[in-house]
Amino acid sequence: MMPTLRGRLKASLLHFTFTLIVAASVAAAVFLLWYPWPYSEVSGGTGLFLLIVGVDAVLGPLITLVVFDRRKPPGELWRDMTVVVALQLAGLAFGAHTMFIARPVVLALEGDRFRAVIAASVIEQELPKAPESLRSLSMTGPRLANTRDVTDEEKMEAIFTAFGGADLGMRPSFWQEWDGRGRAQALRVGKPVTELLAKHPAQAAELRAAVAKTGKPIEQLIYIPMLARRTDWSVLLDRSTGDPIGFAAVDGF
Repeated sequence: MMPTLRGRLKASLLHFTFTLIVAASVAAAVFLLWYPWPYSEVSGGTGLFLLIVGVDAVLGPLITLVVFDRRKPPGELWRDMTVVVALQLAGLAFGAHTMFIARPVVLALEGDRFRAVIAASVIEQELPKAPESLRSLSMTGPRLANTRDVTDEEKMEAIFTAFGGADLGMRPSFWQEWDGRGRAQALRVGKPVTELLAKHPAQAAELRAAVAKTGKPIEQLIYIPMLARRTDWSVLLDRSTGDPIGFAAVDGF
């Protein structure tokens, strides 16, 4: 193998190794903080991360393979590699920012369904109208919230806002802390998980595995459908308390 090619391959491999180390650090923030399970799946965190890091991990080392040449003057080689790394870091930063604003921040009960709300869809000017504990967007996975009913005076405005793409779960002025009212609403609209099992026999194994993770017998569970960015799941709740205690990758609608 020619010395020049050998040097380029070595530099490209070293660049790839450091890229993986940086990607691992970003992955820790993404999957431990912003997209804890199951939101890495229901909100598209895994796919978005793999796309961003995959492109970054390929292009950076590939450009290094092309431009790295020890025959260049040291100053020129240093300049070229600085530009490559700067472009790669800029791309990674842009991708991380995209994931940050797409992170789920609230799991809101909207009547008879839950909605996993991402940061970018929240009407932030309404945050001062939310309960104090919900006035900042979560950095560590979504907070549980209920949504209050629309008053007669708010009905037309709420309809027009919904037509614009902002449902009640995206509007902090309608958020309520998860308390007795939310639990009572969940118990009213929740359905037995046994019905979900009968409705989706092909996914019986997946659903039973989700039930087993809750530590409760299936007869003790109810479910409510969940709307999310990428797919529709079901939230599993304890029928004694009305609190969510699990998730199933089964369409509850």
